[in-house]
Amino acid sequence: MFVELFGPLIGLEEEWAAQGATQDELDMIAFDWDYVDFIDCGANAFFLGKVTEPKILEENDNSIIAVDSLGRKTKLCKGSSTLPLPLDWPVKDMQSWEKIKPLFKYSDARIDEKSILHAKKRQQEDGYIVTANIFGAFDTIRMLMGDENACIVYYTDPDLALNILNTITEMTLKVFEQTLKKIHVDQLMTHEDMAGKSGPLVGPKQIEEFYKPYYHKVWDLFESHGTPIFQMDSDGNIENIIDVLMECGINSVYPVEPAAGMDIVKLRKKYGNQLMMFGGIDKHVLRGTKEDIRRELEYKMQPIMQQGGMVFGLDHRIPNGTPLENYRYYVDLGRELLGIEPRTKNQKGWQRMAFCGESIT
Repeated sequence: MFVELFGPLIGLEEEWAAQGATQDELDMIAFDWDYVDFIDCGANAFFLGKVTEPKILEENDNSIIAVDSLGRKTKLCKGSSTLPLPLDWPVKDMQSWEKIKPLFKYSDARIDEKSILHAKKRQQEDGYIVTANIFGAFDTIRMLMGDENACIVYYTDPDLALNILNTITEMTLKVFEQTLKKIHVDQLMTHEDMAGKSGPLVGPKQIEEFYKPYYHKVWDLFESHGTPIFQMDSDGNIENIIDVLMECGINSVYPVEPAAGMDIVKLRKKYGNQLMMFGGIDKHVLRGTKEDIRRELEYKMQPIMQQGGMVFGLDHRIPNGTPLENYRYYVDLGRELLGIEPRTKNQKGWQRMAFCGESIT
């Protein structure tokens, strides 16, 4: 498959419009990307309820200061950010965790029978892939405590870290022990973003001790019901923790960022088809020359990479400063190298983000 995973960064559409882009190109349907229809399984294994009503505290031309439903104070920079930056967090110790803990408890309200039936119908009649989403182990602690504390809590307060992870483990298992009796789930998904350019923010030891019991128990449950894919989303360089993540059950990763040192060819040679990958193409080459683009694609799309288990795409959003003509060239050359028919004006495909599917309301 050849896809666009995340779409354009803020401001790029205006750049392309000035370069003569058609409306179909701005809507991302002119490029006829591959995609698969997804639908959530109908179970909620995330927060249930909220700490407080979200509200805006301050807004000016540059930013919005707000409080979100978890009680975090956040700042969103207008015109450049797609996600707000937390300034304060609700959990600082065991006492503050106990106050927020009810949001992570099991309740029958987490299982929506109507949504499960709807997803099952879509799966059976229309071929939709059914997904289930669970908390990320690192990501949950980071959301509650902030990045710095998410890195050191295993040393400063390991009981707190284990209490948080044991709580989400218990809730997640209860939710899906019931859900998986009612519907087949094709793909289990988790979000981590636990790494940067210099490597992961936690090492194999922390994953083995704190994360593996959670992931392993949940994956054992899903695998016993025939789920084949356990996918993890993490930016940055996760290469030196892939082995322990695979021991946790994870067998698919994205976006595999070259800018952080990740190399899908190197990983394929090491892991073969045991590790599936999404992305892997350096988004920054699109701002270079056509020769740069050809060099990148001929390397990434070589024959060893075309043996299954690989979804080719940029490793994150299309960056500002990408000439429209370069993007068109990238699309057409990629299709040529993969043996996909040349695109025509009559062929229109894709969704705004390739992994986003139908929402259930």
